[in-house]
Amino acid sequence: MNRLVTAERALRTAAPHQLLDAVRRVLTDQYAADSVELYLADYGLTALQPVSVPPHTLQPVSVYNSPAGRAFGAQEPYVETISGDPGDGVRVHLPVTVRGDRLGVLTVTLPGGEHADGCLGELAEIAEVLGHEVVVAERDTDLYLQARRRDRLTLAAEMQWQLLPGRSCSRPEYELGAQLEPAYAIFGDNFDWSATADRLSLYVTNGMGEGIEASLLTNLAINALRNARRAGLPLADQAALADQAVYAHYRGRCYLSVLMLDIELATGRVRAVDAGSPRLLRLRRGAVQRVPFDAQLPLGMFEETDYVAQEFVVEPGDRLVFVSDGVYDAASPGGEAYGAGALARAIQSTRLLRAAEVPRAVLRELSGHRGRTVPDDDALVVCLDWRGR
Repeated sequence: MNRLVTAERALRTAAPHQLLDAVRRVLTDQYAADSVELYLADYGLTALQPVSVPPHTLQPVSVYNSPAGRAFGAQEPYVETISGDPGDGVRVHLPVTVRGDRLGVLTVTLPGGEHADGCLGELAEIAEVLGHEVVVAERDTDLYLQARRRDRLTLAAEMQWQLLPGRSCSRPEYELGAQLEPAYAIFGDNFDWSATADRLSLYVTNGMGEGIEASLLTNLAINALRNARRAGLPLADQAALADQAVYAHYRGRCYLSVLMLDIELATGRVRAVDAGSPRLLRLRRGAVQRVPFDAQLPLGMFEETDYVAQEFVVEPGDRLVFVSDGVYDAASPGGEAYGAGALARAIQSTRLLRAAEVPRAVLRELSGHRGRTVPDDDALVVCLDWRGR
């Protein structure tokens, strides 16, 4: 039995909380690894957190200026020479990614550079299998969710993160990335996506209120939208049923803004429902423009609101950037709103980054404008790079 199959079998048969132990044993026995560590990206996408049990002996690693962070950002294996001489040993940093969702990095210390070159492809495959097993294991253990935390999550943030599909996703037709801020204390902003063989559904939401009340409102609306979508209803009817669900519970006291897109993967034809404050900007052939929609009422504001879907077309090479009002309305210390101009410049300055990296980069620029550690409102950025078929 070859060693790659041995590694896959060990991971698939390991207990959910023992995936790192299983991959460590296999890589030590089959690949002569000196050490094996798993790091998962924290909720703020600023650090790679070690997966371990107390007492913790490893420190977090920066996403921005570390060898492991380089592998995470580029999504390619990175080989680090330990002592300046490749013959003395190397550390191989391998991205742990599942269908474009960047989970973290597997770091393997090997006895020499030539040894690493001969097994780099196999190690990359093992890191990918490990990523799939981590996603499955999270149903049965909190170990990997706990490892992602640099700080304690508020209850509202816990509810919001559990609602999300992931933070990035990739298919031949498109690449998606999204990020929320403040990561450890978010309230009402959220996003959701789902794909079939023919379509991509993408929702960006902004619920009113703060804390638990905002999270409860968002949970109700997102699950109502999912319920309607999974029943096979068209976009406008999804919005109408979610509107009824929110109104039935809150009677107009609370409501939720949403921008909903349904994209045909074969043609790039888009149906959209704009019900509130999230905005969409398009980067096409170097120019940034806002995509205009006819404004419709937020979900749950009035009883039995009718919604109408509008249409437009995305072209291969288009980048779509969705933002909540916590981005474009964010104020500087002098009271100046971030606004469309600064947002367009941020989109231009990040045009060479992959879609998964754009939201974090835009939010970093926003933080510089805001000049405060703790923002007044949630901020959400979603980036969709459209390749088409």
